[in-house]
Amino acid sequence: MKVHANAVLGPAGRLALVEAIESGLSLRAAAAALNVSPATAHRWWHRRCDASAEELRSRSWLVDRSSRPRHQPRRLERREEKRILRARRETGLGPGRLAGILRRARSTIWKVLWRQGLSRRRSERRPPAHRYEWSRPGALIHLDTAQLAVFHRPGHRVMGRSTDSRRDRSPRGCVYLHVAVDDHSRFAYVEQHRDQRRETVVAFMRRALEDFQRMGLGQPEAVMSDNGSPYRSQLFRELLEQLGARHIFTPPYTPRWNGKAERFIQTVKREWAYAHTWPSSADRARALRSFIRYYNRQRPHSSLGDRPPISRVPNVCGQDS
Repeated sequence: MKVHANAVLGPAGRLALVEAIESGLSLRAAAAALNVSPATAHRWWHRRCDASAEELRSRSWLVDRSSRPRHQPRRLERREEKRILRARRETGLGPGRLAGILRRARSTIWKVLWRQGLSRRRSERRPPAHRYEWSRPGALIHLDTAQLAVFHRPGHRVMGRSTDSRRDRSPRGCVYLHVAVDDHSRFAYVEQHRDQRRETVVAFMRRALEDFQRMGLGQPEAVMSDNGSPYRSQLFRELLEQLGARHIFTPPYTPRWNGKAERFIQTVKREWAYAHTWPSSADRARALRSFIRYYNRQRPHSSLGDRPPISRVPNVCGQDS
């Protein structure tokens, strides 16, 4: 039985107080006997008198009442709560991301999700992370790749099982997302290619650095990647020598070292690649550039105080004051 932390009497003491009054003591005398105020004795005696037969039998009248008000004039209308819940079901995003989409405070969205049992449970919370961040935009670039399927019509992921023959569902291959993320600002550059050969990776890296410098990010001091063969090639090593940047390899089986790129790939997949039922992979690819622009310039980022990555670039080219 839950009792308020500041309660003077527990359920047993409340029952003893009422029994003392029933035995003939006045409210003031019973309160003095149990070392409580006369107001406390008055409250529990009248709760005993007003209790129904069922409450007397189960002794539920001894339990603290909820402090929630009967009427909440500032609470969201049911229509607005349904809008928040629908956005949660369709996107799977948390309060921080939904706040930017629905134009509501993060705390308001969290309360709605918590009341409906859709917020993250305490047992599901992630363990504390050891964060790091280089002090200058463009100083450290995170690189990674992700694989996506090629298709000419929606498949099992969104349409479920179908009666089409296995011949009609033959694989169409895959494409690779090449990702470059700035460590300080989280500004991202992404391209989609049919392969991840060393020539493709080097050409992508050159274009990514050109885009970063065009936006005002400085020259890189280091580049972080996994141990993939394109990143260990002589061609990629020569590129870093030209830039004067050192190469940081993540240890085997520790993707959290390159966590900013890994987390960005999760975001791209959830909010772009798998967020809609695309008619084909070509339609999905055409929407990539607009999503990256939205991510860099408008989408709130929780690690940046709910501001977009562009807010961390101090001197955006073409916007000098």
